[in-house]
Amino acid sequence: MKVVLTEKPSVARDIARCLGVNNRRDGYLEGNGYQIVWAFGHLVELQEPDQYNPAWKRWSLESLPIIPERFALRARGDAAAQKQLNTAKRLLQGASDIVCATDAGREGELIFRYILSWCGLEHKPFRRLWISSLTDEAIRQGFAELRDGQAFEGLYRAAKCRSEADWIVGLNATRYYTLKFGQGSLLWTVGRVQTPVLALIVQRDKDIADFKPKDFWELHTLYRAADFQHAGGRFEKKAETEALRARIDGQDFRITSVKGKQEKVYPPLLYDLTDLQKDMSIRHGFTADQTLRLAQSLYEKKHITYPRTDSRYLSADMKPQVKPLLKTLRARFDAQIAGLNLEQLALSGRLFNDAGVTDHHAIIPTTTLPRALNADEEKVYQAIAVRFIAAFYPPCLKRITTVLGETAEIPFKATGTVIEAPGWQVLYQDAAPAQADQDQKILPAFIQGETGPHLPSLKQGKTTPPKHYNEATLLGMMESAGKTCDDDMLKEALKEKGLGTPATRAAIIEVLVKRNYIRRQKKLLLSTEAGQRLIALIGDEHLKSAAMTGEWESRLKKIEQNDYDPRRFMDGIIQFTRHIVAPSGRSADQAALGNCPLCRAPIIEGRKGYGCSDWRKGCTFVLWKETFGAPVSRAMAAELLRQGCTRQAYPVKFNGEELNALLTLDARGEVGIRAAASEPR
Repeated sequence: MKVVLTEKPSVARDIARCLGVNNRRDGYLEGNGYQIVWAFGHLVELQEPDQYNPAWKRWSLESLPIIPERFALRARGDAAAQKQLNTAKRLLQGASDIVCATDAGREGELIFRYILSWCGLEHKPFRRLWISSLTDEAIRQGFAELRDGQAFEGLYRAAKCRSEADWIVGLNATRYYTLKFGQGSLLWTVGRVQTPVLALIVQRDKDIADFKPKDFWELHTLYRAADFQHAGGRFEKKAETEALRARIDGQDFRITSVKGKQEKVYPPLLYDLTDLQKDMSIRHGFTADQTLRLAQSLYEKKHITYPRTDSRYLSADMKPQVKPLLKTLRARFDAQIAGLNLEQLALSGRLFNDAGVTDHHAIIPTTTLPRALNADEEKVYQAIAVRFIAAFYPPCLKRITTVLGETAEIPFKATGTVIEAPGWQVLYQDAAPAQADQDQKILPAFIQGETGPHLPSLKQGKTTPPKHYNEATLLGMMESAGKTCDDDMLKEALKEKGLGTPATRAAIIEVLVKRNYIRRQKKLLLSTEAGQRLIALIGDEHLKSAAMTGEWESRLKKIEQNDYDPRRFMDGIIQFTRHIVAPSGRSADQAALGNCPLCRAPIIEGRKGYGCSDWRKGCTFVLWKETFGAPVSRAMAAELLRQGCTRQAYPVKFNGEELNALLTLDARGEVGIRAAASEPR
């Protein structure tokens, strides 16, 4: 009997209908040679600490770090969930052929593999259903092209590493900071991803609170009804601005240059989940979690493709599907599609990019049109469908005119924009997305060399603080690991090192709200006093670092692609966790100086030197407090460990002579000296 395991009952029913499986049983469907059983999401999870060691149930600094030699699994959920798990176990153990039909992504893979392992079948071969929509056509085609489960070993290893890393870091960091600073029953919850996200919000709120506005002045002049601004920009002192104004009063204004160029603004790329969440936040005030739930509902109703994607492209083999899909969408979007010539569609590499598609392509509508959506589902569906249609429209053509002028040898500049052909932007006249800039500033027809009178003026303003995060801007920062970026191509590159994944970012925000570390104020996300205090307590910058967490996510993606050793990843997580809680009950923030050049474990200070914290495991590295006759301070030791060389020279003894030299440290852990004239790299 072929046994198919799905992630939820609704998917099991859809698959059963496509496979002709009609008989209902207790917890599964049967017929036509298949048994289709479902999970309720994560039915199996990692065991709790006390299941590995009863002593770990008690919270104490002495027991940290808690790192099981081998992770084990346990059933989760209530009695109904455990009954369903036992049903799945019975069917899977008796199966002649197993098909994994959980969601085609990292977490879906983990759900299936953990259930398989819990059933004692982790080495049993299986096949994988890998589809990007739940339409009947996609399901039938997917079952006709089932893939060998071995092809997804990298995906499983990445999912397993993510699960175990979050367990290790979250549990140990939470216990450590709660025990050190909890003051009784107060729980400080710390996580591998949630803490860097909280740190971003706290820092932004601090920047705003500390911001001191400054006055500035701008020098403008009006010539032929066009506003020209001083080309040198703003002035910090009013007197400087007034002095320039006095120089140009009564002087003729002369046009020195008139340059025009046409600019093409291409349609926005298709939606991935994060971009959809950002757009829905801006346009409708939806939270990231709300948008995810609406998109998931549309997916399960077969109206859109798989939403938990980080790709904004389609694969080249999808080109033949575009015209039939647009023809189908005409029933709902006739006015929008009327502007396209379906016989001459532009199917460019900007949209069809195999390298930009990993597990799933961008979110697009399917040929299954909706009939009865609720108001919020309709908003999300409309956005996805119109974004897809817009992708095949011509670019918006703008004429950018830059006019330079001068008076009394003081330069001025004016810029005008005229939209010559709106192209795709006609689809967004009522609710333009962030990419659509339809403001027109039309300048008169200037001629180089013309002169005439003008009217100068001063404008005063104040510098403004950065803006508080809202759902959209925070998602953008999570996507790029805390780096501000407006360029689409650079955004795509930064995705490789984002905080969390498209599938988890909404949940991270909700966890921070639930734990009262952040709060919503209309559309804004603000840190609470508790969130600010937690970030202040965490002295270890690595634990708050968006960059480090982004590096971890990058390595997880490499594990998915079989380009990175999962053991190396977990070794790094374990060393990082030891650094957080080590050594001997003292704050690791104060004790650790850097990483050992031999084994990368934290370096700690001893009585005579700075040595590797893994000395019990045989690491021999030590940096003595007196080296070449020079006293090595903590600052010098940290400098050597961080960059391999001190920044300044110190008096040292070498071959019986005294000289000033830079101390150096190589990858073998050997200390040397370098002539002071040679700058450190």
